[in-house]
Amino acid sequence: MSEAARGPLVLDLPFRGRWRTEMSPARRIPSHGTTLYGTSHAIDFVAVDAAGRSAPRSWRAALATEPPQAFVGFGAPVLAPIAGTVVAVHGGEEDHAARRSQLALVPYALGQAARARRGHHALAGNHVVLEPELGGPVILLAHLRRGSLRVAVGDRVRAGEVLGECGNSGNSTEPHVHVQVSDCRDWDRAKGVPLAFRLADGVRVPEEGEVVGQ
Repeated sequence: MSEAARGPLVLDLPFRGRWRTEMSPARRIPSHGTTLYGTSHAIDFVAVDAAGRSAPRSWRAALATEPPQAFVGFGAPVLAPIAGTVVAVHGGEEDHAARRSQLALVPYALGQAARARRGHHALAGNHVVLEPELGGPVILLAHLRRGSLRVAVGDRVRAGEVLGECGNSGNSTEPHVHVQVSDCRDWDRAKGVPLAFRLADGVRVPEEGEVVGQ
């Protein structure tokens, strides 16, 4: 049976607090504009404050780069969204400056091709990959904070267990958590698998711009 025929893999939200949904497959598939590296159904979450902001307003937000530490989500615990086995970790990528400014985004966009040439690790940044069952799909949680990983390959984890912290590593313009389900971790040939989350109103994919969590 194909992964699509099985239906989406149902996950818990991998964080606590309020997070805004970005790049949701509820809006379009492929959600990130590509099917490369098994990202067709990937989804992003950005932590926000009570006013819905990911970081305070400042002149740097309009004109320059910003330190990742200024963002609500930076350093927030990232939780296992499902019980399983850790099958891959990567933790050596730096947390680079964040960019909300259109001016600062221009040089970043020009460097996208170079990052892509470096491969999956350069795009995912620091990450953890879980396998919920032998031979099943794998779950990638990406853009974690350097030095924050709390698990190693072979560890068995429970749903809700802390894996690491939200960071701004890899292909990331501000601290956020990227979640995807793929049919394998051979990233050059991996295909995306549909996902859904247990939310307060049922199991579904959050809409783009929707704030989820508590």
